[in-house]
Amino acid sequence: MAINQARLWSRLHELSQFGKQASGGVTRFSFTKEERQAKDLVMTYMKEAGMTVREDAAGNVIGRKEGSDNTAPAVLIGSHIDSVPEGGIFDGPLGVLAGIEVVQAMSEAAVETVHPVEVIAFIDEEGSRFGFGMIGSRALAGTLLPEHLQQTDQNGITIAAAMQESGLHPDEINKAARYSETVKAYVELHIEQGKVLERAGQPAGIVTGIAGPLWTRWTIEGEAGHAGATPMNQRKDSLMMALQIIQFIEEETKKYTNAVATIGQISVKPGGVNVIPGETTFTLDLRDIEERDRDQIEEAITSYAQSLCADREMNIKIEELQRVAPAPCSKEIRAVMEEACLTMSLEPIFLPSGAGHDGMQFNDFCPIGMVFVRSKNGISHNPSEWSSEEDCGVGASIIYETVLRLTT
Repeated sequence: MAINQARLWSRLHELSQFGKQASGGVTRFSFTKEERQAKDLVMTYMKEAGMTVREDAAGNVIGRKEGSDNTAPAVLIGSHIDSVPEGGIFDGPLGVLAGIEVVQAMSEAAVETVHPVEVIAFIDEEGSRFGFGMIGSRALAGTLLPEHLQQTDQNGITIAAAMQESGLHPDEINKAARYSETVKAYVELHIEQGKVLERAGQPAGIVTGIAGPLWTRWTIEGEAGHAGATPMNQRKDSLMMALQIIQFIEEETKKYTNAVATIGQISVKPGGVNVIPGETTFTLDLRDIEERDRDQIEEAITSYAQSLCADREMNIKIEELQRVAPAPCSKEIRAVMEEACLTMSLEPIFLPSGAGHDGMQFNDFCPIGMVFVRSKNGISHNPSEWSSEEDCGVGASIIYETVLRLTT
């Protein structure tokens, strides 16, 4: 390996001390003291790697290693260092620290690149504090709008106010945006957060694309009634109707290779043990790396639900909460990553990402590529989240070989 695996591992655990909880998990929200401490340590690592370091208008920490042609577009390596409540130590930080390790290994080996390399620790990917994520990557891509900064946390503090408390100027957020011609590619290392690699017996894999989530809230309006006095053939039971729709959602989604559907919330009114549910509301999280497939599933289940409700003389309302386009990874970068794997005598394996990542903000901005590292038992967003030192080293090495090929 060109990279220093032990150094990467040591830094992962050192960084995990900021926001560490009694459970062993990490709670590190954006624009907090814990995140500031973590950012300062990351900046120290970047300087040790020989990079010039700055913090942009959004709060992103950026380290840069110049190339022999500093007018050439840069290759970006990025991820985040914020966490979910009681999260693990790998989700986000592994990608940032691996990027730093790539640059430091290059510097120690006196590797000179033509293109500059930049490592970015993005502010607030998770969205745990404000319910609005990928703040830093949106800012860099130029898609973060002033109205987004009015999102509030549970204490009523807006993103804009939190930025000001951190010494940033929210009215200057546009200064964080980059011109696409200054960026050649974006690559990211991340834990898988699933079991595909573990079941395949592979330490790392190449991501084919990042699924785009479609969030909707469904409300079925039936008729409340007495549980004992209303015959089954005379009921307008909204919950039973919702369950039929949910069963169809599962059956329809299973027809597609990469699609997933989740009913994350469900509630009934009036909610009495002896009352027929008059109104049932549930949420649907529908994802696929192919937007066409996701939209076909959406159309099929919507048509089925509307027809079923009409037959039973019940009302249905579907509210769209979020629609994000999937982000396919660049075929060219995937080919470079495949070549990197073969150089390391590693069998290339390809898999989609069901979870969202900062890279999806750059799909219309520059070519993107991702590498996943095997996750133990597929656990993530949990203190038990774990990837081995060896697997982290393999993933970082694939990124090293990829960046080497993209920059020379």
